[in-house]
Amino acid sequence: MRYPSDIETGHVLCLHCEKLHKVGRHTCSRCGAVLHQRIPYSAAWTWSFTIASMLFLIPANLLPMMIVDSIAGADPGTIMDGVIYFFQHGSYGIAFVIFTASVFVPFFKVSVLLYLLLIVHFRWSSRQMQGLRLYRIIHFIGKWSMLDIFVVALMVGLVQFGNLATIVTGPAALTFAFAVVMTMLATEFFDSRLLFDIDRGVRGEK
Repeated sequence: MRYPSDIETGHVLCLHCEKLHKVGRHTCSRCGAVLHQRIPYSAAWTWSFTIASMLFLIPANLLPMMIVDSIAGADPGTIMDGVIYFFQHGSYGIAFVIFTASVFVPFFKVSVLLYLLLIVHFRWSSRQMQGLRLYRIIHFIGKWSMLDIFVVALMVGLVQFGNLATIVTGPAALTFAFAVVMTMLATEFFDSRLLFDIDRGVRGEK
């Protein structure tokens, strides 16, 4: 069953307090916010933040994330080196958490964001529901986006607490933090209603 959109019924939703108004009103009667039919330039902002996150993820995975200082000397390592390090020392749970939070999740979020933007850009109406399900997943994950950063801090603390070696964060930690923030902003700026404007011929402020 097809339901009419807010645009078709002549309504506009306040993006702050979610009060519904008739089209033609410029400010919300409840909270006074400026009314927009869709998040202004949603696709453009999402493209920008997604591309920025991709650029930050490159050095985040190539530069040293941590520097292990042991009896053998200083040994800088990337994120994957850290995963392998803990795996070799029998800390399989920590290795799994680091891989999931610091490798799989960031690349999964970027991939989904690119897919959503391509659906909107090329107007793939047959993939609307699939795109919406994926958006809900990354939006849900976004609540714990900073877990990636806390994992790095936890990793350093655990190793030092266990007297295995001394670990300090490397330059990749900063670029990784920026990548996480960029994916969070991209997710927040993407207006999922654009997916359902496709088959209605609506373009709006994308």
